[in-house]
Amino acid sequence: MLCAGLVLSSLTTKAQGDPAAGQALFKANCASCHNVHKKLTGPALAGVEGRWADKKLLHAWIRNSQKVIASGDKYAKQLYAEYNVVMTPFESFTDEDIDNILAYIAKEEKVVPGGAAGAPGATATTGKTDNSTNNLIFGIITLILAVVAIVLMQINSNLNKLAADKEGQPTPEPVPFYRNKAYIAICIVLLFMVGGYFTIQGAIGLGRQKDYMPEQPIFYSHKVHAGINQINCLYCHSGAEKSKHAMIPPENVCMNCHKSINEYTGPDLYTAEGKKVNGTAEIQKLYDAIGWDKDASKYTKPGKPIEWVKIHNLPDHVYFNHSQHVVAGKVQCQTCHGPIQDMDEVHQFADLSMGWCINCHRTTNVQFTENKYFTIFEKLHEDIANGKMKASDITVETLGGTECQKCHY
Repeated sequence: MLCAGLVLSSLTTKAQGDPAAGQALFKANCASCHNVHKKLTGPALAGVEGRWADKKLLHAWIRNSQKVIASGDKYAKQLYAEYNVVMTPFESFTDEDIDNILAYIAKEEKVVPGGAAGAPGATATTGKTDNSTNNLIFGIITLILAVVAIVLMQINSNLNKLAADKEGQPTPEPVPFYRNKAYIAICIVLLFMVGGYFTIQGAIGLGRQKDYMPEQPIFYSHKVHAGINQINCLYCHSGAEKSKHAMIPPENVCMNCHKSINEYTGPDLYTAEGKKVNGTAEIQKLYDAIGWDKDASKYTKPGKPIEWVKIHNLPDHVYFNHSQHVVAGKVQCQTCHGPIQDMDEVHQFADLSMGWCINCHRTTNVQFTENKYFTIFEKLHEDIANGKMKASDITVETLGGTECQKCHY
């Protein structure tokens, strides 16, 4: 109960203070447990200044609620019994700081809840050019042009025969197209070339799923979390810098925030198909899965795993270590996952093929001289010191990053 004292406070006269300064203090110290208009971990703060008889007692409560409870104050004991959470002490707050916070709360009381929830605006996913569709169109056009060329060749042969007959020059009867051995041979060769090309492309693409965007059991927007709210990727995907797998975050990580945040008030959400999403209803899906009762602020039934659909997959014979890339290689998440902070629904950004990885290893420079992971490359450090090469010339390939056994063993 970071600012439960505020919630419980009540003064017959509204505090005089600076709402702007109070807003900064409130967001930094109180907002994780308190909201002006609704109950979270602590009580709703609207009307807080009318619930305490003594302003000094309110200030004392905010600075250290346990001292006020120990003093025997009936209202303080009642509040603690109701919420059963020890409020964080704020002994560094001055009277001016507390008055500023109260002034901000008094100002926010006049704002209708949800009235200025966030800038509305559609974030519907725009369609991407489908390369397979383009290839199909080009293939159809090529076939049409080939047919036109054959027809024109046949017309040219017939015209030559007519011209020769008119001049009295005997000419053999033209061989029909379907019996012409040259045409038949050309068609067979073309069929083998076209069929072989598509067969090879299909074989190369086996197991790849670029642009794959499955529907998830809960609509989770990375744009809202990582983009708008600036939540660090490693807060949820903590395994990315510690292990081979980045890990799907467990539900308790979600609840670190969503115990308090039970209503979505951000920009409008849309699926890739343009269907509007009810953000608050999606948060409720999380509560339903883990058995959380937002009204009682406690778990009331056993939870069950959320069946998230995995998007990024590599073949079983490929070894990929997230921590090696994130910690040693200093690779940013967006390098492989694309502009994840702009995605409402996550899709696979890159094809993650062998060629794609190898090309990255050949062209990506490493932070070599100031990276403790590369101290074992003594010869390269000596060459840099002697001026034989520059540190900026060292790529992953220079360190053996294109050797087969690096990824296949």
